[in-house]
Parts: sequence; structure tokens; C-alpha cells
Amino acid sequence: MPVHQFPFTNTIFLSRRNAGYIETQNLTRVSEFHLLGFSEDPDLQLLIFVLFLSKYLVTVLGNLLIILAVSSDSHLHTPMYFFLCNLSLADMGLTSTTVPKVIVDIHTHSIVISYVDCLTQMSFSIIFECMDDFILTVMAYDRFVAICHPLHYQVIMNPQHCGFLVSVSVVASLLDSLLHSLMVLQVTCFKDVDISSFFCDPSQLLNFTCLDTIIHDIFVCLVGVVYAFLPMSALFFSYYKIVSSILRVPSPGGKYKAFSTCGSHLTVVCLFYGTGLGVYLSSTFSLSLGEGALASVGYTLVTPMLNPFIYSLRNRDIKRAIWRLLSNTVSVPCIWSTGWKSSKA
Repeated sequence: MPVHQFPFTNTIFLSRRNAGYIETQNLTRVSEFHLLGFSEDPDLQLLIFVLFLSKYLVTVLGNLLIILAVSSDSHLHTPMYFFLCNLSLADMGLTSTTVPKVIVDIHTHSIVISYVDCLTQMSFSIIFECMDDFILTVMAYDRFVAICHPLHYQVIMNPQHCGFLVSVSVVASLLDSLLHSLMVLQVTCFKDVDISSFFCDPSQLLNFTCLDTIIHDIFVCLVGVVYAFLPMSALFFSYYKIVSSILRVPSPGGKYKAFSTCGSHLTVVCLFYGTGLGVYLSSTFSLSLGEGALASVGYTLVTPMLNPFIYSLRNRDIKRAIWRLLSNTVSVPCIWSTGWKSSKA
């Protein structure tokens, strides 16, 4: 399989001879990629700009409010809310890695992202996506211990164990990002530079590389088993045990109370994996530009935006803590203003 590079160009022509015919494929040494995103219609661009900016602000403010509310209320210093704060951090990180670039590109009418920026965005998006994945699994384990082993909950879910579980999630996420980066960095040429999404989607970048098919398939299978199959198996096992325990509760009120403690988490899990499946199907079956980008929006923006609402609307403790935080925030300027007027008088 000879490779010919023509002078004064960045294009390599790969010739493959099979049974009397020659197939030529263009492979490009790239310095930048093109984020095709959505429609280039000016009217739609303005609508997309407003939607992305508003959803981004709601996502950041909502998750930040959850973190501040939990941190300011000593009654919420429990394992469940500790993991919820880490989930909010991961959601803010994922959204902040992808959405601001879209907002800037629409404002500047640009679709270009440099090679270095693209790899950086890909690496951070993988870190925060994996953190979401593992934190949700850890939260399922926390609910499993709370419902199935309530007498041993304080012993099992002690602060050291909780910190260890979060640390493992972070290290595993960094390892996944490092593996993807190494796979892309060892490639010097790409089949295409047009990414049919609004950010540097790792799956699309891997498909664009001129890696050997066997190596590509082995890597995808390995990552899929470790970072998708194992967490999902742990989630299913945890909820199988939880449902089995709840069904053994004799009173309907006890069943409702037990299920209500994990209802919000189950809703977020369905959202996360549902939109993630949409992204996978869009990249596997090569859906249209708009469908692929829309699936990515659900995964990287809609789910992180809805998480604070899901946890706050269904949780009295969170609503009480948020209300107390907002009340204190409003009362402080009023007290300062009253004191300043008194001293002036």
C-alpha cells in the first residue's frame, strides 16, 4: 500500500491495489477542523445563539446553586448530596467545555477550530462525560447501600470511602481521556476535517483517522466495555437489588418513601443514557447533520440543564436549602444598606 505525498500540498494520496483496480483515498494533514453544527441560515443562527446562551446560563447557575445550597447547609453534608455536588461540577464542566465555543462561533460567523483546540476540547469533554457516568454509578451504589443495608450505611459510606469513590471516578476519567488523546495524536493524517457536530466529538475524530481497522475496533470495544458496559451493569444490579428490597416492604407508604429517595437519580440516569444512546446511534448510522448535532445537544446541554431542576423539584431538603441560601443572599445587602444609612445619619 504505497503512500505518495505531492509537493506543496498537505494531501496524501493512498493507493490500494486489489484484483486489478486501484482505489485512491484522500488523507489530509490537518491544522484545523470545521465544526458544521447546525444550519447556516442567519435567522436560525440568531435563534440558536439565543437558545444556547440562555440554556448555558441556566445550566451554570442551576448547578452552581445546588453546590452552594449543599455547601451552606450542614444538614445536607451527607454522601448523597456530596455525590450530587460532584455531579453538578461535572455537568458544569461538560457544558463549559462545549457551549461557549458555539456561542463565540455564531457571533463571529466562524466554523473553524484549530487542531490543538480541538484535541483540548475533546480531552476535557471526555473527562467530564466519564465523570458523569461514574458519579451516576456511585450514586446508584449509595442508594443501594441506603435501602438494602440501612443499618450499615454510616459505616460503609464514611467520608473516606466517599472520597475514594470520587477519586477513582476522576482517575478513570483522566485515563479514558488520555487513551483517546494518544490514539489521535499518533495519527498524522485524517480522512476528513468536517465534523458534523458543534464540538469535537471523540467518536467522529476516531472515525476520521487513518488507523488500521482492527486497531480502531479493538480500542472502541475496550473503551465500550470499561466505560459503558461495566458502569451500566453496576447500575442495573444496584436497581435490581433496590427494587427487590422495596417490593418486600409491607406498607404502601413505606414503598413510596423508599422509592422516592432514588426517583430523581433514576430520572437523571434515564436522561443521561438515553441522550448518550442517541449520540452513539447518530455517529454509527451516519444520520444527517442536523440529527447528529441535535443528539449531541441533548447529551451535552439539555441533561446538565435539567439535573438541578430534577433534584430540586423532587427534594424538600434541597428546596429548603436553596430558599435559605437565597434569603440570606438578599438579606445581607439589605442589612449592609441599613447600617450604612444609620452611620451616615
